[in-house]
Amino acid sequence: MNILTRNNVNILGDSGPVLLYAHGFGCNLTMWNRVVPAFASSHRQVLFDYVGSGRSDVTAFSPERYSSLQGYAQDVIDVIEALELDAPVTFVGHSVSASIGLLAAIARPELFDRLVLLGPSPCFLNHPPDYEGGFERADLEGLLELMDQNYMGWAQYLAPVVAGAAGGGQVSGELADSFCSTDPIVQRVFARATFFADNRADLAKVSHPCLVLQHRHDALAPMAVGEFVHRQLQRSTLQVLDVAGHCAHMSDPELVVAAMRPYLGLPD
Repeated sequence: MNILTRNNVNILGDSGPVLLYAHGFGCNLTMWNRVVPAFASSHRQVLFDYVGSGRSDVTAFSPERYSSLQGYAQDVIDVIEALELDAPVTFVGHSVSASIGLLAAIARPELFDRLVLLGPSPCFLNHPPDYEGGFERADLEGLLELMDQNYMGWAQYLAPVVAGAAGGGQVSGELADSFCSTDPIVQRVFARATFFADNRADLAKVSHPCLVLQHRHDALAPMAVGEFVHRQLQRSTLQVLDVAGHCAHMSDPELVVAAMRPYLGLPD
């Protein structure tokens, strides 16, 4: 199977170091549209959809492969290998894709130069007294139950929670549209893989430089989570974005760009 078709790979530009963008749960590559113009002159940019998301080939979806984040990490590796690049990439991942990118970098470190992690959460569940992920198991099980009982209602409920106060109506609407356009069976598999993953122990295995971009007020990944990720990653830089919500690349793209530019060696 052609990986570039399977994962709906979009390539912008034909020269420069590569930025590889990975979307979060329930989303697709268009969520990065407000960020990519800022790097059009400096980078070759690659966007893709995970199998089952966006405009990927849904016939390639396997519940067995994608029941864990390792399956999505393999998508990342497959895409990079299919590009046949001469140099490692800078990975830019939102939300669960932060964990997915870290897993891919652990498995194939030579493919990656550095990682930018926007709103990362290695574990959404609380594990008292040492870790506050933000959710109790019953909360997340209830979210999956709602997905089964009323898929459209679930999408309409979750979208404004993810968008947060900074997202307003536009970002919330885009998220709801994306959630609703994804096959419910596929979405449920990805949801369980996302919300019940625990990749805390994997953070110490990452040797690459990482930029952790933490939203100041984030219902899905609270400040304590970003600080935890920063402490556990050996070579990380933590930057707090003054954003209320979980999607700064959509609600406040200028803040994401401003944080990324110096990290990539570009002028402010």
